[in-house]
Amino acid sequence: MSKILLLEDDAVLSETLVELLESEKFEVVRVDDGDMALDASFAQRFDLLLLDVNVPFLNGFELLKSLRESGDATPAIFITALTDVASLSHGFEIGADDYIKKPFDFDELLVRIHALLRKSYHTYSNEIKVDNFRFVIEKDELYLDGAFIPLSPYELRITRLLFQHLNKTLLKELLLESLNSGKEMSEGSLRVHINKLRKVGLPIATLKGIGYRLASS
Repeated sequence: MSKILLLEDDAVLSETLVELLESEKFEVVRVDDGDMALDASFAQRFDLLLLDVNVPFLNGFELLKSLRESGDATPAIFITALTDVASLSHGFEIGADDYIKKPFDFDELLVRIHALLRKSYHTYSNEIKVDNFRFVIEKDELYLDGAFIPLSPYELRITRLLFQHLNKTLLKELLLESLNSGKEMSEGSLRVHINKLRKVGLPIATLKGIGYRLASS
């Protein structure tokens, strides 16, 4: 499942958003100040950032600016009560991908989240096909000839990254960084997971000492 970092200091709204996102099968890490968000972003790899602006310590703008300057390109949506054009412009200038003003419709937020996640796969479609495989982005599910393939959390995250980098070399360092979420992942363990995905038929090529590649025919 896709992992979202939620920065929101309004406890009621934060709890409501966690319930909403988890009901949509997202994994959510919730924090209520900018310093905690910064620490979380360095400790884990996220698929999407949902950031309030006016939060304690490091505000949302300062947080995203720091992340972008460090090379973090994780898609980000600001959720904020700020409505002036100057704030909107500043948010996009420092690297926001989208901006939704409070109060907002929850269904609209989900539409924006799913659209941004599809964009991270470099497609406007909800599905990516490789040979007889089909990866459904919004469901985070892999199918072979129409049959669902159950995957472990690690295998699913590797699959997601391979499809996000389709026809490109996925560096093993990026894979290890993505999988090292509270538990150290070794190169040997990574190879085990890759081999399991190969056993179901995914055409994953190894570039020795560099990484892996999933290519469409």
